[in-house]
Amino acid sequence: MRNVRTVKELLVEAKDAAELMVDLAYAAIFYGDDALAREVLRLEERVDELLVDLRAVCMIAARTRDDADQLAGVLSMAVSIEGIADAAEDIARVVLKDLGVPGELRDDLRHATEVTARVKVRPVNDLEGATLRDLELPSRTGMWIIAIRRDVDWIHGPDGDEVLREGDVLFLQGPRTGVDEMRQLAGAPPRELPDPLERGKLSHLDRAVDLVVELKNVSEVAVGLAYSAILLRDETLAAEVGAIEDQSDELFHQLEGWVLRAAAELEDPEELRGMLHLAAAAERIVDSAQSMCRVIEEEGPPHPIIAAALSEADEIVAEAIVAAGSELDGQTLGQLRLQTETGMEVLAVQRANRWIYHPRRDHRNQAGDRLIAIGPEEGAPRLRRLAGDVRPEGEEGWVEVSEED
Repeated sequence: MRNVRTVKELLVEAKDAAELMVDLAYAAIFYGDDALAREVLRLEERVDELLVDLRAVCMIAARTRDDADQLAGVLSMAVSIEGIADAAEDIARVVLKDLGVPGELRDDLRHATEVTARVKVRPVNDLEGATLRDLELPSRTGMWIIAIRRDVDWIHGPDGDEVLREGDVLFLQGPRTGVDEMRQLAGAPPRELPDPLERGKLSHLDRAVDLVVELKNVSEVAVGLAYSAILLRDETLAAEVGAIEDQSDELFHQLEGWVLRAAAELEDPEELRGMLHLAAAAERIVDSAQSMCRVIEEEGPPHPIIAAALSEADEIVAEAIVAAGSELDGQTLGQLRLQTETGMEVLAVQRANRWIYHPRRDHRNQAGDRLIAIGPEEGAPRLRRLAGDVRPEGEEGWVEVSEED
C-alpha cells in the first residue's frame, strides 16, 4: 500500500525531477551517452507516477467550489511540469534513436562553463562511507551533487549528512574540469574529453548550432523566471517570460532557414534531424514556462501550496537588491564568482524598468539592481549579504507560507 503524500510533497518532487531530466537530457547529448539518456526515461516514469498521485490528491482535497478554484492552479502547474518532462524525454531520445548530432553542436554544449555529469560509485573508490559534508566535493572538484539514485530511490538535493555508498549513481553539476576528478574519486576511468575544434569562417552549420545553443539557454532561463514570477508574485517577470516565448519562436524560425542552407553543404544531412528535434523540445519547454505563469494572471494570489513547494524545492528562487557600497556594487558577475561563493546563479537583473535576463560574466552590477537568482536554500542569505540587502525576512522577496500547507 502506498504512503499517502501531501500535494506539496508531490509537487516538490515532480518539479525537481523534471528539472533534473532537462539537465541529464542535455548532458546525454554532450557526451553521446546512452546511460544518461536512459536515466531520463526512468525519471519520466517517476514524474508520471507523481503527477497521477497529485491529481488524485487534489480531487480528494477539493470539497468545495472554492477549494476546486484554488487547486486548479496546482493542477495547471502539474500540466506545465509534465510538458517540461516530456520535452526532456524527447531530447534524450535524440541519443537513444541515434538521430544524429553534429560534432560542432556537441563541442558548443560540452564545453559550456557548467556541465552535468553522471558518475557511479565503483567497488574501489574514495567516497564510500563518508558524508557529503566531510567530502567537501565543491571545494575539491568544483562539482556539487544535485541528486543521487540509490537502487530505485531518488534523493534530490542531498544534505551534508548524506553518506555515500558503493553503487550510488551520482548526478553532479560544475565545471567540465571537475568531471574527471569526480570520476577518479568514484573509482571510474576518466572521460578525457578532447578540446573543442578551432572555428574558422562561420558556416551555415555553425550558425544553426549557435541558434540551438541559444534556444537551450533561453529555455532554461524561461523556466527559472517562471518559478520566480510565481514565487515573488511578479507580473513583470511573467511578462518577461512571455517575451522570451516570442523570442524562442523567432529563433526556431531562423534555425529552420540555416538548417536548410546547411543541408546543402553536408554529405550526410541526416545529422541535422537531431538538431531540429532538440530545438523543438527547447521551444516546448519555453511554452510550458509561459503556461506556468498563467497561475499569477488569475484573480487572487496562487494557492499557498505552490509558494510552499517552490520554497522547499531542490533549488529555490531568491532576490537581492544591490546596495550602494556593497561587495556587489560596481563588480562584474565574472569578478564576483557568485556561483562558487553562494551556489546561486543569476537568472535576471531588473534595472529601473528594464529586465536583463541571462546576464553575461561581464555584466557590471549597479546600486539599485534587483537580482533574481536560483540555487540552494543556504545560498540565498549569502547572496543578500553580498548585495548589502538588509531587509528582514517577510518583506518583498521572502515568501512566508503556513505550516499546514
